[in-house]
Amino acid sequence: MEIIDNWIAQFASFVWGLPLLILLTGGGLYFLIFSRFLPFRYFGHAINVLRGKYDNPNDPGQINHFEALTTALAATVGMGNIAGVAVAITIGGPGAIFWMWVSGIIGMSTKFFTCTLSVLYRGKDSEGVTQGGPMYFIIEGLGQSWKPLAIFFSVAGLIGALPIFNVNQLTQAINDILLVPNDIQIGFSTNLMIGVILAVLAASVILGGLKRISSITVRLVPSMVIMYFLAVLVILLVNYQEIPKYLMMIFTDAFVADNYSGDPRVGGIVGGLIILGIRRGAFSNEAGIGTAPMAHGAAKTSEPVREGLVAMLGPFIDTIIVCTLTALAILVTGIWQTSESNGVSLTALAFSQAIPGVGQYILLLCISIFSISSLFSYAYYGTKCMSFLLGADKKHYYNGFYLFSILVGAVTSLDIILNLIDGFFALMAIPTMIATILLSKNVMHAAKKYFSSI
Repeated sequence: MEIIDNWIAQFASFVWGLPLLILLTGGGLYFLIFSRFLPFRYFGHAINVLRGKYDNPNDPGQINHFEALTTALAATVGMGNIAGVAVAITIGGPGAIFWMWVSGIIGMSTKFFTCTLSVLYRGKDSEGVTQGGPMYFIIEGLGQSWKPLAIFFSVAGLIGALPIFNVNQLTQAINDILLVPNDIQIGFSTNLMIGVILAVLAASVILGGLKRISSITVRLVPSMVIMYFLAVLVILLVNYQEIPKYLMMIFTDAFVADNYSGDPRVGGIVGGLIILGIRRGAFSNEAGIGTAPMAHGAAKTSEPVREGLVAMLGPFIDTIIVCTLTALAILVTGIWQTSESNGVSLTALAFSQAIPGVGQYILLLCISIFSISSLFSYAYYGTKCMSFLLGADKKHYYNGFYLFSILVGAVTSLDIILNLIDGFFALMAIPTMIATILLSKNVMHAAKKYFSSI
């Protein structure tokens, strides 16, 4: 297992090297400048679209704008916001959060472009159903000669969409918060039992397809964000005197990396910190990865730009709001300096210290909703990749593989899982970003036409 662990860690570090960092951040900055900061200029219009002001039930697609956003957010607002932020702070200190913010801001423009393309160049699967996503806009936008790039994305998506990180961290949270404090012996059998329960819950939803998934996430996602916000607000009120100090540290530590304990990269320890923050930010908001365009590509709309505007709200909610809440909860309690815990366990300690008696149980409830809702969306992404590769009539085979991976995630170590999913997320980003950059002029042409008509 040590050999496998080392190999997967080297694989993840290799694909998350300087070339991919340039592709994600450089590509995102290009989109931001090329669009003249369009995501920010039309933020209010995006809210109106999300509220349903422009909904037309006769438009092509399967779900409305709000359902598309909540389906995408169900995957992005997950363990990356709780455990992923804790991992970033453990390795990089407060400065890592600044680079996660940068990833989120750049990610808004990236999401606008990728999700506009997912509607602009929708294709049809083998059953004739209209579909969207990187694999379709690569072929429909760039031509059949680019199909190998679409296949590359879909193959990477089969692994990248697996829920093993979320399941692993939820299992750890249940053990640390619920079982161990109540003197219940934990081990392989208890972890496997948790995995079985999660697999049954996931099966009851994902086997119903996209419409059932979206109908569940449209209820879960808003409630889980509000609940988490209120819980962290209590922590911040209890430790209000520490907030200015750590907000300042997030900015200053981002450029000196005094608390970075990872390996130096290009640019030394600051370079390592930047890559850590961008990597964790990308895992959190998935901008440029290509998962969200698969959900937004199914939206009921005849205006691609509208869906791009709705999609850009995802990184703002996910990284700028939810990740910041988690970071401040961990930082202001000081637990990041006094504990050797990592991942979700570190966040749980922060909640327990700030809200004695019930804090950890509030977090467990939030984590459960975050993780279980993520299970639904990731399954949809995986089946879309399988449908593209082998045909829509074969997609149900992926569900069996997906449900089995839930059991694996419950009983496997964190490092192997984190590096495996990180690595395949990076591979998904390569074809997504290349195709989006090549088709970016088409997006701006559609945007100019749309905004001149409203």
